Amino acid sequence: MKHLKINTKERYAIVQMNRGKVNALNHDMVLELRSTFARMEKDPAVQGVVLTGQPHYFSAGLDLIELMTYNEAQIQEFFRDFGALYLQLVQFGKPFVSAITGHAPAGGCVLAVTSDNRYMAAGDKYVIGLNEVAVNIQISQNLTEIYAFWMGLGRASRYLLEGRLLSGKEAMAAGLVDELLPLEEVLPRAEKQLRHHLTADPEIWRNTKAKVRKSLWEKLDTDSENVLKEAAALWWKPEIRKKMEAYVAHFTRKK
Repeated sequence: MKHLKINTKERYAIVQMNRGKVNALNHDMVLELRSTFARMEKDPAVQGVVLTGQPHYFSAGLDLIELMTYNEAQIQEFFRDFGALYLQLVQFGKPFVSAITGHAPAGGCVLAVTSDNRYMAAGDKYVIGLNEVAVNIQISQNLTEIYAFWMGLGRASRYLLEGRLLSGKEAMAAGLVDELLPLEEVLPRAEKQLRHHLTADPEIWRNTKAKVRKSLWEKLDTDSENVLKEAAALWWKPEIRKKMEAYVAHFTRKK
């Protein structure tokens, strides 16, 4: 694995994203996540998974600097696979916990909200949320459904339309994260929760997860070719492209 580190423990695995210091998501990383979770879904020795990042960044979201260099076919493939990754994670049958080790905006939040529990590093500087409107990326219907699943339709609607990023305290109050902890305690807390899930009979646990998420799963568009088709099309809209180029230029100068 080029962008992931896998730490296999007794009965579960820790998947650490490891692409630069901010874990920005490009196509290669998305494909690695897809293959890793597919393998772990089938592996009887892996009964649960913790997904984590690096100190200060769970994932900064999509690597817009690289994505801006993709041609039309490449961007279509990227959004297809990113949409498929979301569907794969949100339907992952085994216990799945996120250890959010810092910032998790946009694509980082997409990964986190699919999990069963989310533990986040405390600190006003860390943010999480689906701020796609603010960065001129079209959000999918599937993502609006899971945001509402965790925090309720009214609050989710307001935050999505505002393109708002939440502090850890705001995210916990909204039901988006379970607990805030010092950075060094985030991963141990996530592992503790995962081990708690593993005390249950695995079939009963899996069946219960399916029942709890039944209403969410029934609302999902499971056609990966269609999920982010709109986002791929709007990617080339001239006025959106101009805004994104300005955003990337600003970010590059700041970096």
